[in-house]
Amino acid sequence: MSYIVILIAAPQAGSLSPNEAQRAMEFCGGQHLTWLAPAQSCEFIVKKLPDIAQLKLVLSHKATDVLITRFRGRRKALLLADMDSTIVTSETLDELAAFAGIKDKIAEITKRAMNGELDFPTALRERVAMLKGLELSALERTWRETEFCPGARTLIATMRNYGATTALVSGGFTFFTARVAAELGFDIHRANTLLDNGSHLTGEVAEPILGKDAKVAALTELAEKRGIKLSATLAVGDGANDLPMLKEAGLGIAYYAKPVVAEEVLNKIEHTDLTSLLYAQGYPSSAFKEG
Repeated sequence: MSYIVILIAAPQAGSLSPNEAQRAMEFCGGQHLTWLAPAQSCEFIVKKLPDIAQLKLVLSHKATDVLITRFRGRRKALLLADMDSTIVTSETLDELAAFAGIKDKIAEITKRAMNGELDFPTALRERVAMLKGLELSALERTWRETEFCPGARTLIATMRNYGATTALVSGGFTFFTARVAAELGFDIHRANTLLDNGSHLTGEVAEPILGKDAKVAALTELAEKRGIKLSATLAVGDGANDLPMLKEAGLGIAYYAKPVVAEEVLNKIEHTDLTSLLYAQGYPSSAFKEG
């Protein structure tokens, strides 16, 4: 079986040189070096999985991500993406809590839940309960301050341009996923629903809670609707809630992941942006589309 090793260097840390790319390929016993983006990303074919940690020691460019995919079926027909700290830079619930004056308190619970230390549904109900009585205007104010992660627009625009289905599946809230999906062009969005009385949050979230099992179920369901195998799917996320989805997808990529996720996922983005998901699929930078 053949694999593709993809090197993506963070441009702000300098260029990836042809000599370094050649040295990396020779270390892995690879062949057919191809550049996807000049001085930034290249790939080569190997017959066996290399040790990524050892390969990174060989690289002089220390801000380089190394991704590995199977040779066949690289371009995926379905993308499932987490939202918080993946497509957007923040944890939207934590930012919402800032308007209630309890951001630090809620952020600590979020951190533990995302690292798998707490049961996600229980932790979500607890955090939402603490927001009881918060004016709905805080939701819109939080949205106005929300920023997208670098490369998010290009990732979605490019995959849609080449026929992929894109889905945003979050343990967060539909108030935000609807707006993110509309802004970036996701085909589908799913999340939890905050309940309100018309002017204020009630401190409740609609049941059932969308958590890790629902994310895996969405992956399977949407693949079946598209008529594809799971091997043709791509998933990206950062927290424990995403781990089963990342493991189930044909290609699961952890994005600046929490420790519990980074330990268990082969492919990790630690230095670059979301366009690395395109390089992983063999898209050269010349094929990228701007959202």
